[in-house]
Amino acid sequence: MKHVPASARLARRFVPVLLAIGALAPLRAQLPSDPPVLPPLVTTATRTPESPLTIGSVVETISAADLARRQQTSFAAALGSVPGLPLFASGQSGAIASLFMRGSNSNQTLFLVDSIRLNDPNTDYNVFLGGACVSACDSLEIAHGPQSTLYGGEAMGGVISLRSQRGAGTTTGQAAIEGGSFGTLQGSVSAQGEKGANAFNFSAQGGHTDNQRANNAFDSANVTLRLDHRVNERITTGGTVRWFHGVYGDPGDRYTNDPDNREREENVLATAFADATFSPGWTARAVLGGQDRRFVAETPRAGRATGITVVKNRRAVLDLQTTYAGIERNRITAGVTAEGNHTRNTGFGDINKKQGLLAVFAQDEIAATDDVYLTAGLRSDDFDTFGRATTGRATAAWLLAQKSVKLRASYGTAFRSPSFLDLYGQSAFYVGNPNLRPEKARGWDAGVDYYLADKRGVLSATWFQTDYTDLIASTPSFSSVENIQRARTRGAELNAQTMLPGAVRVQAGFTYLEADNLTSNTRLLRRPRQSFSADVWHAFGSVSVGSGVTIAAHRLDVDAKTFANIAGEDYTVVRLYAAWQATPRLAVKARLENLLDEKYEEVNGYPALGFGAFAGVEWKW
Repeated sequence: MKHVPASARLARRFVPVLLAIGALAPLRAQLPSDPPVLPPLVTTATRTPESPLTIGSVVETISAADLARRQQTSFAAALGSVPGLPLFASGQSGAIASLFMRGSNSNQTLFLVDSIRLNDPNTDYNVFLGGACVSACDSLEIAHGPQSTLYGGEAMGGVISLRSQRGAGTTTGQAAIEGGSFGTLQGSVSAQGEKGANAFNFSAQGGHTDNQRANNAFDSANVTLRLDHRVNERITTGGTVRWFHGVYGDPGDRYTNDPDNREREENVLATAFADATFSPGWTARAVLGGQDRRFVAETPRAGRATGITVVKNRRAVLDLQTTYAGIERNRITAGVTAEGNHTRNTGFGDINKKQGLLAVFAQDEIAATDDVYLTAGLRSDDFDTFGRATTGRATAAWLLAQKSVKLRASYGTAFRSPSFLDLYGQSAFYVGNPNLRPEKARGWDAGVDYYLADKRGVLSATWFQTDYTDLIASTPSFSSVENIQRARTRGAELNAQTMLPGAVRVQAGFTYLEADNLTSNTRLLRRPRQSFSADVWHAFGSVSVGSGVTIAAHRLDVDAKTFANIAGEDYTVVRLYAAWQATPRLAVKARLENLLDEKYEEVNGYPALGFGAFAGVEWKW
């Protein structure tokens, strides 16, 4: 095989991006187009509403409007387009998916859904991520780096918060239907609004696709509902319900091609919340939540009974938080979280265990001057299974050049709890280790943000490093597990969000990552050394056009047939999307996915979808 220089390979992968930008840049808008304004407030970085200008953490936001414009309805597609957030699926639409935030392991990122955790070491996020949709009332915030001080375990790589938004204004609604390649047909309906003291936001989505392989169909349904009620000027209450249902035909890797394996998931999360204002500088919030998840994997076997594995996860959460801003230049937030969960797993390890958690945390946000902002916090998590974990976090932000430049830095520690399988699993060849300690991480980052004039965007650069200790891994005999591994991830993130001349909106990011297992002196699997993503969009008249690209290069993987470590293939995936606003109420949309028909596998042995064309209509009222 002829050797192709790495520079040439990377150049070929960036050509589609350059072509897309070059094609769209000359276009001129016939109607006014608002520049991309930074979100006025974010909450994930501090658990309080905060301006992006004053926080020392790296936080990205994706609004419902962003998702609608890009025609991205799946959770995986929304997160897969975020720079520096490698996401790999073991199959096609609906397959389980994992992400490696800043090089952390796939089980070291915490997902929050409507303010309660979706995952823990015993409750997977992989099926939800691979198949769930983001609704018309959802927004996403992604906080990078160790975040356990505010959110507890699993927040080693960062936190991803999916939150349903409060309804606002007069009642509006929309319905959409889309069809296309791979026998895909999906539809959605949503409505939102407020009247007097009450507000609501509702969305329902469902669909079917055959995918490209035999026994690989995926059917799903998603419902999101949020209700709000203003009791008086000081108290508001509300609740959320979110339901995901998925049925996935799982053929396994391309060497297996299983004809009849099937997986089903039901995941329900519900919350009731109340917000109180005791004085202009003193507020409180209470959230009572629950989760009920049931996952079933069916494996028919010739001449024997069908193998069935059932996993049930149940969680109850009470989260109380109060914020006091009555001290000059300080805002103090403190709270307590109580959680109980129960896992029943009839598969390997035969798990039937419960766990209780009580955590307390406190944080001080300090405006040292009009241009310097600091935060410092501590948290203690006490588990009735393995003991206590204490974490801390500090950040700094310094505004310069009339607030057009921000220097920032953060340092934090985090942990991941041992799973019930790690602690208590039992089989003929394995026994758990009840003396395990939690996995630990300490990480820092430093960077600069440059805010363009006239609120036309921001350019950012960040250097980060995270060190992991006490990582849980199998003993040499594979009969149990121990805290025996260390790892380090470090690299650079470059991001841009801007409006170019001619009202061309551009969002792009590049990440360079070194991720090493320090115990075995090898590179960590499935962490691309270089990753790039971009989205370019332009509206002219009643027609808008956009293009997106995702690139992953230089990563290790595991051969699905031999289980040996191999060099994973580089890939470039390009998409094109367009919309025509035929009337104020009717829009016609179309998108082309994997435009170049790239033949690639995010996980070795599991082919990704090839070129696909989709079209639909959307009606608003």
